Amino acid sequence: MTALRVLVVDDERPALDELTFLLERHPDVASVVAVDSATEGLRLLQDTTIDAVFLDIQMPGLTGVELAQVLSRFRNPPPIVFVTAHEQHAVDAFELRAVDYVLKPVREERLAEAVRRVVEGVAQPAASGDEQIPVERGGVTRFINRSDITHVEAQGDYARLHTPHDSYLLRTPLTVLEEQWGPAGFVRVHRSLLVALAHISEVRMESGRCTVRVGEGIELVVSRRHTPALRELLNRGRP
Repeated sequence: MTALRVLVVDDERPALDELTFLLERHPDVASVVAVDSATEGLRLLQDTTIDAVFLDIQMPGLTGVELAQVLSRFRNPPPIVFVTAHEQHAVDAFELRAVDYVLKPVREERLAEAVRRVVEGVAQPAASGDEQIPVERGGVTRFINRSDITHVEAQGDYARLHTPHDSYLLRTPLTVLEEQWGPAGFVRVHRSLLVALAHISEVRMESGRCTVRVGEGIELVVSRRHTPALRELLNRGRP
């Protein structure tokens, strides 16, 4: 694909200059436009073709999250990478479907990963209904594809997301995920468990007890209460 034309928005001049410098060094970036306010960034985006926006969150006046909300209403919104010193805004990034969430101070290799995600997203748009979910581990926030999640396990007010090769803690209750992800094929099979129908490889019924197999041979128990609804869904065909 053609190298990216990138907009950087940050009200702190040292951070703006550093991010601009690092992006200009990247081989997939053709040019960088830097502005120090979200208002100026919005004005520029209305008149200029931009391939991706690297956006600070906490800024005076219009914040980065508010700018991203405006951009989400564009006919063809540019991909957004949030670059911030604050971890607590990852949920906002999740809701706005940001491509990545990079914590300051920015490391060049971490920024390169964000650019790679932008390039992949532009070249191969995410499958319809798929989303990227921000997860945190060891002070680092990364994004995983929802389509890779095999099942979700309740842990108090949190949820643990399981993929075939790893698991991640998300600061969202299971009941909220059930409501949001139901249309994407996640169904309740137990009071503390959601399963992605697309990842079910086997269903077993033995002595009235139902289990499903997902991922790398993981067997999950389906409660008696949820067994009829699950079997009906599977008999109708997966979404």
